[in-house]
Amino acid sequence: MMIFDAGSVFAMGVTAEGASPLLQVVPFVLILAIFYFIILLPSKKKQQKVQEFLDGLKVNDKVITTSGIWGQITRLGEQSVQLQIADKVRIEVSRAAIGGLQGQPQVVEPPNP
Repeated sequence: MMIFDAGSVFAMGVTAEGASPLLQVVPFVLILAIFYFIILLPSKKKQQKVQEFLDGLKVNDKVITTSGIWGQITRLGEQSVQLQIADKVRIEVSRAAIGGLQGQPQVVEPPNP
């Protein structure tokens, strides 16, 4: 018959009495740091880049919207932009719908269908 030794089982694991409270918090802090540097920081930088692009728009810029409409800015509003897409054809779109300048890579990712 085999005798179960509980002392060796507890020696393998971390017990509340033997471990420092600081050492118990370290893995949690490391996971939060990794989460911040891999997920939050890059998205924050991308959002700042998009906002700088949208704030820098000016009249006569040739742009493309996230839905693929090409046009030239004729008027800028606080929340919207007026685009001329053909002779005497103007449409009003949201500033957030401007994806980038024509001939350059898009700054804003197009929405997924």
